[in-house]
Order: sequence, then C-alpha cells, then structure tokens
Amino acid sequence: MSHGGAAVGGGPCGACKFLRRKCVKGCIFAPYFDSDQGTAHFAAVHKVFGASNASKLLLRVPAHCRLDAVITLCYEALARVRDPVYGCVGHIFTLQQQVVNLQAELAYTQARISTLQGGLPPPPVISSSSDTAVAVDQEIEDDGDLHSLAREYVSTYFPGVRFRPPTPH
Repeated sequence: MSHGGAAVGGGPCGACKFLRRKCVKGCIFAPYFDSDQGTAHFAAVHKVFGASNASKLLLRVPAHCRLDAVITLCYEALARVRDPVYGCVGHIFTLQQQVVNLQAELAYTQARISTLQGGLPPPPVISSSSDTAVAVDQEIEDDGDLHSLAREYVSTYFPGVRFRPPTPH
C-alpha cells in the first residue's frame, strides 16, 4: 500500500500504472492499490465498475471507511470476472448450502450421540437436499468409531449421499 500521491518508491500506484497515467499527489487510488498486486486488482475493478465510477464512489465514502470499500470493490469485481452471471452471489449461495448441509450433519451427529449415550434406537435417515442423492446401504455393524468415521468420510467427500439404517443380518 502506498500513502499520499505516488506509490512508495516514486512510481505510480497500481491504478495509475494500469491506466498509464501519472500518479498525482492526492490520487484517490494510491493508498489502496500498490504498484505490484494493486495493478491486477484495479484491472478487475476497472473492468467491472470503471475507473471513474470507482473514483466517485471512493470520494463519497468517509476516509476511515475507504479501505473497507476498496476491499469490497476488489472482491466483487474479482468474483464478477470469475462468474459474470452471478458474481459474488454465487459464492454466497454455495456458502449458504454448506451451512445447511453442516447443520443437518450436526443435528444427525447430536442425535446419534444421544442415542449412544441413552441406549435409544438410532435416529432417522438423513438425506441431502439434492434430488440426485444416492442411497448407501450400510453393511457395517454398529461398532462406534469405525461407523462414525465411515459416515464422516462419505458425508465429506460425497455430499449427495444419504444413509439408510443398517439392515439386520
């Protein structure tokens, strides 16, 4: 990060370097886009928002909040470059689905622990919210750690798999 006008060392900031212009004292971009990595980040911001719009936005934000604004602009711009249709919303949806899956796994694990402690019958079958879930028959006797380890492995590496209770022999 540079401070003031031109980047530390006298060269232009990453934004001015990308725009091929002289970095003047008081450049709005200089404190946030260094001449190394800042150029790539500014390229994404410029492609998505435009230099003029980014400059106007930063001028409207109080100085103590500008770093957060630049981080957000960069994140959203890079996400939009990676996924032009959904941008960062696609990542948010993915994270929300992970939360739902982890909550279901946690509920199942808590129910399983309570059944092992209380001697109650096993909890009901859990299933993924996916319509393409594949059922897995469990041939393993309920021998605690091995069973839990297998269940954890399958749920981690095969997210569309649902479990059925073991069939009696």
